[in-house]
Amino acid sequence: DNVVPPVVGSASERVEDCKRSLIEQCDDHEVGSGYSSGIENKIRELEQLGEDAGFGQASSLSGLMSGEWELIYASDDITRSSPFFWAFRRAFPDMSDQIFSITDAIPAPIKMVGPATQTFDIDSNARPVTGTLVSRVKVATLGGVATSMMTTRCSVLNADGLDGLRLKVETTKPEDSTILQKLGPLGEMLNESAPPFPSGEALEQVEPGSSEIVMRTTYCDEGLRVTKNEFRLGEDVFVWKRVKFGSGSTVSL
Repeated sequence: DNVVPPVVGSASERVEDCKRSLIEQCDDHEVGSGYSSGIENKIRELEQLGEDAGFGQASSLSGLMSGEWELIYASDDITRSSPFFWAFRRAFPDMSDQIFSITDAIPAPIKMVGPATQTFDIDSNARPVTGTLVSRVKVATLGGVATSMMTTRCSVLNADGLDGLRLKVETTKPEDSTILQKLGPLGEMLNESAPPFPSGEALEQVEPGSSEIVMRTTYCDEGLRVTKNEFRLGEDVFVWKRVKFGSGSTVSL
């Protein structure tokens, strides 16, 4: 019989209990409403339990990053989960906070943001590790009359240690615009044929190297992921719940 040693079993139970508590706290805290000390304390607890027990580690190489994920906690505005904003902050370090604060101050229902998803397709067996990331953030204005999906596409350049991925921001484009859809076939054609903005290239012209960022994932298993911006580890913290594995199968937690 395959008997799990008591120590391993209890460690696994502690991790699962901590995950459950973290998800419950995230569910009770409206995503996009900002920092929560209780959630971030629970994140640190999960990170420590995972490290001690060897669960959720080596995210760059485990193969578990691939798939679709939905944001359930952001320490800042939901838009900051997009790698574009990480790169933008690198290109404009002295101005980004002021620029962000202007758009953040627009009240609902004039502006509504979310949900946010990320889809990874990573070859963790390749050396260097390669792949793609598609980040989508829904943005609605005018009380939901106009919506679009702000979509940023990134290349995975390589693994950065056991828990980091070095990404290069390539393009950003508003997709699935409801305003264009109201124009019928013409709108659909414009929606599909409009070229994406080469945001990475534009950022490089402002500050060479700014289009490359490091996504540090401190915990990642079959259902939950904790990700941080390497350049703002204590400030940009995000919790993601898996929607699909890379194969396309759905999961529930």
